[in-house]
Amino acid sequence: MSLYVTIILDGAGVGDAPDAAAYGDAGADTLGHVVRQQRPDLPNLTCWGLGRLVDGLPEAEAPAASWGRMTERAAGKDSTTGHWALAGLVLEQPFPTYADGFPPEVIAAFCERAGVDGVLGNKPASGTAIIAELGGEHERTGQPIVYTSADSVFQIAAHVGTIPLEEQYRLCRVARDEVMVGAHAVGRVIARPFAGEAGTYERISAKRRDFSLLPTGPTLLDVLRDAGVRTVCVGKVASLFGGQGVDEEVKTAGNDDGVRKTLAAIREAAASGEPTFVWTNLVDFDELYGHRSDAVGYARALEAFDAALPELEAALPEGAVLTLTADHGNDPTYPGSDHTRERVPVLRYVRGATEAADLGTHPTFAAHAADVARYFGVPWNGPGSPLGAS
Repeated sequence: MSLYVTIILDGAGVGDAPDAAAYGDAGADTLGHVVRQQRPDLPNLTCWGLGRLVDGLPEAEAPAASWGRMTERAAGKDSTTGHWALAGLVLEQPFPTYADGFPPEVIAAFCERAGVDGVLGNKPASGTAIIAELGGEHERTGQPIVYTSADSVFQIAAHVGTIPLEEQYRLCRVARDEVMVGAHAVGRVIARPFAGEAGTYERISAKRRDFSLLPTGPTLLDVLRDAGVRTVCVGKVASLFGGQGVDEEVKTAGNDDGVRKTLAAIREAAASGEPTFVWTNLVDFDELYGHRSDAVGYARALEAFDAALPELEAALPEGAVLTLTADHGNDPTYPGSDHTRERVPVLRYVRGATEAADLGTHPTFAAHAADVARYFGVPWNGPGSPLGAS
């Protein structure tokens, strides 16, 4: 059977982006800094060849996986831009971002169309921090908390006891469809519900909902599905494409759950014999550790994934491919708490293969799309050449 699995280690860059300085990220190196500072125990990733890409790990003499890097050509360093590029849709213009909060006309339009009498926040912020800061006022006034980040996002946080979930989702749909359009067409509008009491508020991750801008052109997912390849997206991947080109969306609650559900998707595909592309995002590296400047937690998450790698290998049928890569960097040791412009690693494992090779450094993330299409024998007319090809 034909099975290709891609796992995105969200935010796991390997530094060395040629345009990093233009993004204020000169010297960022997510995996390199975490490995050298925290010395995580990564025997399986080392065996795969990660040491060929990251200084501080031993170089395997005969890596189990082929190794290489990809360079972001698209404008931007957010999750949507990175995943779209990995799917062969390379943005020439970045999504809008709001370093000083949203302009008055945007907030006025949102309030009028959503039927709210005002918002709280309207600034770039950490979600947990702004909920702690404004949650009490939100409960008193009933006004939603609106905030953004270095990413192209319009986020709405609300206590489920103050604004019920369905109403929160309605507010997001209004923002997505009627306000954040045209020049303000952000990559994502995100509902961030929370619960609890002041001082102990907790976000309800399982009820988060992303309202993404639909891709502006065909992607790898569309091409595969049109060719009869089943597309299964685990984690936040489907939401980044607005569900376009996705046969099955599998939601997750963190890395461990993402690995479990990826294993289930692999086993289901192997049992069915149907050509299948499984695309997983493991978000904890980025959301819990990169954005929170937690290098220790990042290292522990790498160790946990490393420990799961043999089970993922064993679940693959003969000839199946498992590729590990990333969508951008998020160096927890770098100043600030935003994504970092970096190249991303590629480790491409083929079950049953006896040799691996240096895949080189590709000039675009779209090499991933070309590689997946080649594996399934599907014509690829988009940018990029398959991994290892010039």
